[in-house]
Amino acid sequence: MRRAWDAPGHERNTALLVGKSALAATLAWWLAQDVLHAASPAFAPFSAVLIMNATIYQSVWQALRYTAAVTVGVAVQAAVGFVAGPDLIAFVLVAVIALTVGRWPALGEQRSQVATAAFFAFSTYAAASGTGERVIELGQIVLLVLVGCGVGLLVNLTIAPPLRYRGAEHGLQVLAAEIESLLDDMADGLCTGDVDAERAKQWRAAGESAQRAVGQARAGLATAENSLPFNPRRLLPAHRRYLTFGRYQQSVDALERAVYQLGSLTRSLGRWRETENTYTYAPTLRAYADFASSLRDIAHIMASLEADSLTEQAEEMCHLATLSQDALQNVLTAAHDDSLPLSDASRPYGVLVVEATRLMEEFQNTCDVLKTTADE
Repeated sequence: MRRAWDAPGHERNTALLVGKSALAATLAWWLAQDVLHAASPAFAPFSAVLIMNATIYQSVWQALRYTAAVTVGVAVQAAVGFVAGPDLIAFVLVAVIALTVGRWPALGEQRSQVATAAFFAFSTYAAASGTGERVIELGQIVLLVLVGCGVGLLVNLTIAPPLRYRGAEHGLQVLAAEIESLLDDMADGLCTGDVDAERAKQWRAAGESAQRAVGQARAGLATAENSLPFNPRRLLPAHRRYLTFGRYQQSVDALERAVYQLGSLTRSLGRWRETENTYTYAPTLRAYADFASSLRDIAHIMASLEADSLTEQAEEMCHLATLSQDALQNVLTAAHDDSLPLSDASRPYGVLVVEATRLMEEFQNTCDVLKTTADE
C-alpha cells in the first residue's frame, strides 16, 4: 500500500482500480436496494465490478457485451418459459439454447454470461407466482445490469480515468533493458574469447527472455492506445503531446527484428568453437565485442527513454549509432584481413557478418524514428 502511495506504477493502478470498484459496487447496491427495491439487488454491484477495467474503452466494450449477453440469456428464458413453463424440460431447452448462443464470438469474453443469466432468470421465473410478476422480475434483471454497468462506467469516467500512455514507454524500456543486458554479456564474452557452449547457452536464454519482453512491450502499447478513446483527460493540455504512439510502435517493431537477429547471432556464436580450428579469428572477435558494446550503449539510453527528454536522448542515440557504424566497419575489415570464409555455409562467419549488418540497420532505424518524432 505504501508503494502505491509513494509513486505511480502497477501498485497505484491496482489500488485505484480496487477503490473505484468498491465505490461503484456500493453505489450500485444502494440504487438497487434502497431506490429500486429490487428483489435481487446483487445483479447491480456484480455488473458494476465486472465491467470496471483498466481503460474506459475496455469498460465500454465490456459493458456492451455483458449487457447484450444478459439480455440474450433472459430473452431465451422468457421465450422458452412462457411457452413450456418452469419445468425440467423447459430448463433443458433453456440450457441448450443459451449454451449454443453463448458461443457467439461477438460477445467476446462475456459469452459465458448468456447461460449464467438464463439460469438465474429461470430461477427467478420459477419462483414468481404469476405471469405479470414473472415479466417484472425478468425485466428487473436487465434493468439492474444496466444500472450496474452505468454506475461502473460513470465512476471509471469521472474518478481518475486511466490514461496509460506511460505503458508504451515502459514496455519499450523493459525490452531495451533486456537487449542491453544480452549485448553487455556478449561483448564481455567476445572480448575475452569466452565463447564456449555454456556461455552461448546463457546468451540463447537471454535472447528468449528478450523475445518475451517483446510481447510485454506490445501489450503495454495496446493498453496505452486503448486508454485514449472516451477518456476526458486526453483533452487536457498536459496530456496532448502523449496521444500518439507511432514512435513506440515503430521502435518496438525494429527492436523485435533486432531480437530475432540476436537470436540467430547467439546460435551462430554457439557453433564458433565447435566448427573452428583452422582460421585466425581473435581480431574479428575483438571487433565484434566493440560492435556489441556500441549497440549496448544505444540500448542503455532506450532503457531509460522518457518523452520529456526524448529530443536530447534521440540526438545522443544517433551519435552513438554513427560510432556503431564505424564499429561494424571494423568487423568487416577484420574479417577480410583474417581471410575468413564468409561464403562458406558450413562455418559461422558469414552469418555473423550478415546478422551484424542487420542489427545495425534495426538500431539505426530505431534511432532515426525517435529523432524524427521527438518533437511531434
